[in-house]
Amino acid sequence: MAKRPADSEQEVEAIKNGDRPMEVDQKDEGLDFEDEFEDEFESEDEILEAGVDGRPDEEREAEERQNAMEVDQDTFIPGRHKLSAGETLAPDLSTYEMLHTLEAPWPCLSCDIIPDSLGSDRKTYPATIYAVAGTQAAQGRDKENQIMVMKMSSLSRMEKEDEEDEEEEEDDDASDPILETKSIPLNSCTNRIRAHQSPQATSARPPTTLTAAMMESGQVLIHDVTPHLTSFDTPGTTITPTQNKPVCTIRAHKSNEGYALDWSPLIPEGKLLTGDIAGNIFTTTRTQGGGFVTDTTPFTGHKGTVEELQWSPTERHVFASASNDGCVKIWDARSKSRKAAVSVQVSKTDVNVLSWSHQTAHLLASGADDGEWAVWDLRQWKPSTSMDSSSKPSPVANFNFHKEQITSVEWHPTDDSIVAVCAGDNTLTLWDLAVELDDEESRDTAGVQDVPPQLLFVHYMDQIKEAHWHPQIPGTLMATGGSGFGVFKTISV
Repeated sequence: MAKRPADSEQEVEAIKNGDRPMEVDQKDEGLDFEDEFEDEFESEDEILEAGVDGRPDEEREAEERQNAMEVDQDTFIPGRHKLSAGETLAPDLSTYEMLHTLEAPWPCLSCDIIPDSLGSDRKTYPATIYAVAGTQAAQGRDKENQIMVMKMSSLSRMEKEDEEDEEEEEDDDASDPILETKSIPLNSCTNRIRAHQSPQATSARPPTTLTAAMMESGQVLIHDVTPHLTSFDTPGTTITPTQNKPVCTIRAHKSNEGYALDWSPLIPEGKLLTGDIAGNIFTTTRTQGGGFVTDTTPFTGHKGTVEELQWSPTERHVFASASNDGCVKIWDARSKSRKAAVSVQVSKTDVNVLSWSHQTAHLLASGADDGEWAVWDLRQWKPSTSMDSSSKPSPVANFNFHKEQITSVEWHPTDDSIVAVCAGDNTLTLWDLAVELDDEESRDTAGVQDVPPQLLFVHYMDQIKEAHWHPQIPGTLMATGGSGFGVFKTISV
């Protein structure tokens, strides 16, 4: 991270579930940089005779290591260092393959990426992304809330210095990023939104795309956003008021607000989990006729708010839950007792988020209020009745790099060693769990204090809340928070 001056200093508190972000005005100023380290040599022969700089290799390498340590000690690390008055952070653009920011009428603290028909494993530019998000309008302006159905197109790759010429600059100017939106009016803030896509019925008919939005009011609204997505690519298509109405409103939570919901990836028709502040978890199933049925008998057992729900990627009837009681529980949706099969105390603080590995089904990641995130091997978890305090499992990996609450964690869709983590310190970090340092690498990084070797990348975004990997554009992430949306891809993933 690089520091740069700003017009004013902003002190921004991290956003918790249920909190609404403050509006932030930001002004950026560019800086001119001057090269103070130009090397001058009298001749090419002098360079060749002196080796690299006229000194023995051992002496030169020792100085390079010392210089690297000094630089590392001066590197700005969010959560460890504080900006001085009048300073803000600027990204190192050379570390990004793609980087775009987009604004919303109100902050959106939850979003989801929608699969499309443009192909898998896309690596060409400009890129196109379809997504949904729910707003958090300021108090007293609830009627301005909406679900935003979005198409982001002409997302270009970062310019490289050795590729710049006049023709490329003209092409880039002609293909500025484009954000198209369709709005679904709401009367309440959206705490969490997730999308589900059913299989394509015919080659000429697109798949049905549903969104489920957990509202501040306690209701869960399910919308069919298929016509909204179609309108982006079919000129002349209009959205009727009827198409903006929910196809189902789940009222089982009554007036209990909630933050957790998840669609099953293994039930094509659609099966939804929803959880609330009273510790209740409900299931809603889509029928063959297209309707929805909610089982009014909840799963119970948490002693606090259900913060997160995640279906297993491989078992149709298994799901996990996390709560502010510090527990993660594993459930069988077929259980008549409605009690958890396994319960583990994974933190002394709130457990805010979970993510199940797409590639290795026994790996589950969790993120807590104290800034710790961890990876658990579920093969070590035993049924609740057979587990005592002495046999409680330990995480296979855990990290305390973040000093504020973890607000999002998500495994890479095709690489079970890569994890994206968002935290209340305004950062999104990328981690490679497969990294192991050898002795030489350990010596070279000895000057980096408090930074785990598995940390790949740190992306700064004001009031960041949630991020998701794009399943069809390898390495691409979409993030949302109090300052809008960010879409980026690093050169490290």
